[in-house]
Amino acid sequence: MLVMKENVMCRPPHTHVEPARSRARLVIALLGTGLLAGACSEKAAPPPPPPPEVLVTPVVRRDVPVPMELVGQTRGFQDVEIRARVEGFLDVVGFNEGTLVRKGQVLYRIDRKPLEASLANSKAELGTAQARYEKTQNDVKRLQPLAAKQAVSAQELDDAVAAADAARSQVEARKAEMERVSLDLGYTNVTSPIDGLVGTTQVKAGSLVGRGESTLLTTISQIDPILFRAGISEAEYLRLARRAAEVRTANAGKKIPIDLILADGSTHPHKGALDAIERAIDPTTGTLSLQFKFANPGGLLRPGQYGRIHFVTESKKDAMLVPQRAVQEMQNLYSVAVVGSDNKVAFKNIKVGPRLDDLWVVESGLTGTEKVVVAGLQRLREGTVVTPKPAPPSAPPSATAADAGHPAPAATVAGGR
Repeated sequence: MLVMKENVMCRPPHTHVEPARSRARLVIALLGTGLLAGACSEKAAPPPPPPPEVLVTPVVRRDVPVPMELVGQTRGFQDVEIRARVEGFLDVVGFNEGTLVRKGQVLYRIDRKPLEASLANSKAELGTAQARYEKTQNDVKRLQPLAAKQAVSAQELDDAVAAADAARSQVEARKAEMERVSLDLGYTNVTSPIDGLVGTTQVKAGSLVGRGESTLLTTISQIDPILFRAGISEAEYLRLARRAAEVRTANAGKKIPIDLILADGSTHPHKGALDAIERAIDPTTGTLSLQFKFANPGGLLRPGQYGRIHFVTESKKDAMLVPQRAVQEMQNLYSVAVVGSDNKVAFKNIKVGPRLDDLWVVESGLTGTEKVVVAGLQRLREGTVVTPKPAPPSAPPSATAADAGHPAPAATVAGGR
């Protein structure tokens, strides 16, 4: 019994010590876990992205030619309608449609037999009239000495003279009728009045032509040279007419060469020149017609072709130009993104002019010292900070080439030929 008490008395009093130690270990573990979690979270957070890179180019300042373009249509230097001048049945069509014909070449032949019969009848009537006239002349010659001797009355002599005058008039009328029939007989051969390109025939052999009106047979066009007609607005004509003297002085009196751009985008190999300016402005369209002349030795151009004439009459001094890809268009409003000295992006509205190759003339909206963004525009917003890099240089633009997709305002050379 004594031993058991001794053992009980010798057991250390740890009933309250163990829970305290457990709590301490739990707090240390929690603190360690929190610190570890904080360290992991700081390590997992990504760094902020760098500013986006964009390609920029400075605004170009230089003198540029201002191209002018007009849309119009070709027509023959002479367009002649071939018509039947006499009535009859068509015997022969003597040409190949759509080919070149020569002046004097027989194109059509109308049946001659009815007119030949009319001519023979006119000759017979002329002979009868001449015989009657000779008789009346003889009557006058016979009565004149008798009237002088008062062997016949003066009334008889006067009647004879009047009959002779009437017979003479009949002779003249029959001669005129015979000449008319002879001319009509000549018109049965319808010939070409010019060298040119003949169109398709409007009538075939066997058709009756010339009844009641001069039937249109075909049309011939002289196509070398060939004409090109276009219209210019009244305001543009006035603007250029006022500086016509300056244009002539700048070109030393020489005609300004004109390029003709065809429907397929190719350029006619021969230069043209202003041929004429219409007398008056068309009140229905408010435009003034201009006529240009082009050599056409190969016959490539035909009447009725559409095209554009292109020429330069003035130069814009110290113009501002930006690449076309830097210009954004929305609802006919144009803008560019510029990068300032603080590398922030700002959008500026601009007014554009004509396009030259891959550059666009800026009329207003820039000062000419900006750097415009040419690549990376989709990611930019107003005030975005960027990393600008110079864009690679592009090919130099030509002096006179105009972009077909954005034609310049129509204009022309004023002052006539």
